Amino acid sequence: MNIQKLKVAIVGASGFTGSELARLLLSHEDVSIEMITSETHVGKPFSDLHPQFFNRLDIPLVSAEEVGSQQLDVIFLALPHGVSMDFVAEWKNSGAKIIDLSGDFRLSSKEVYEEWYNKKHSYPEGFETAVYGLPELFAEKIKGASLVANPGCYPTASILSMAPLFAKQLVEKNSLVLDAKSGLTGAGIKASATTHFSNVNENFKAYGIAGHRHTIEIEEQLGALSGDQTALQFTPHLLPVDRGILVTAYAKVTQDMNQEKLTNIYRDFYEDKPFVRLRNQVPGIKDVRGSHFCDVFPVWDERTQRVIVISVIDNLLKGAASQAVHNMNLMFGLNESQGLNQVPLKP
Repeated sequence: MNIQKLKVAIVGASGFTGSELARLLLSHEDVSIEMITSETHVGKPFSDLHPQFFNRLDIPLVSAEEVGSQQLDVIFLALPHGVSMDFVAEWKNSGAKIIDLSGDFRLSSKEVYEEWYNKKHSYPEGFETAVYGLPELFAEKIKGASLVANPGCYPTASILSMAPLFAKQLVEKNSLVLDAKSGLTGAGIKASATTHFSNVNENFKAYGIAGHRHTIEIEEQLGALSGDQTALQFTPHLLPVDRGILVTAYAKVTQDMNQEKLTNIYRDFYEDKPFVRLRNQVPGIKDVRGSHFCDVFPVWDERTQRVIVISVIDNLLKGAASQAVHNMNLMFGLNESQGLNQVPLKP
């Protein structure tokens, strides 16, 4: 049967997320990339910005103004927070489904957004329809969504590390500590003093201590899962590597626990989730690099009576681009694994 391909636009071509989206969609057999936008590079071939696409994807970049003039099925917004909201408002009635990779619609309300992002929100109506795009938790809602808020990279790894325990209301209130480390690409493509080679190379540092904006995103999702508000300690760190996130989660639990019971809780929860791999040894970021997998390793520490969970993802893929493709697959009734079966790249 000849199925018509989904007509797709990627809005925001210059960043790492835009290029990774293009790479995945280029080999997705149900997708046709109709346009890619860049306000500063209009007219240039996409492959001028990202030479890995030379002779593979050379289409000329266009202005975002042209997106509204085409009949599209999906619009991916690979834009910074504070910018996406205006495009969502502009294209909400275009007939295209929108997958927003920024933080503009990930939180519960305009008020929460403005408090944590320190920026006015111009389209609060979007919060009423946006679905949080974490397929392992919200696949059924995503299937009927017209606007999906693609989760942050740190929240993806963090939420998946603890979701099985919060879903069973087994985590002692306010006991969760998340120690998270990300590769340099998590800071975006624009260079800064922080991301300068001489500052990152052979260095390792924490940032956003006691107030990183991803804290509230994780709190809201885990709290909703357990049916109760939660507070947690989240500390991100910058690793001197290109890509990857490793989260180490520590929590107290509310009932007797042992390793077998803990492993079974995680196995049951992720049994039908094809991209969460429950590991039998400690995973590293190279075990998932270049893939859509989240590898999870739960440990019961008998001595301290704490759960320790290691969770690793590729921040540009499961933490951004491949998650957006997974959401697209669900929104259009495709096989959820379509275009996402890459084996991790190692070494």
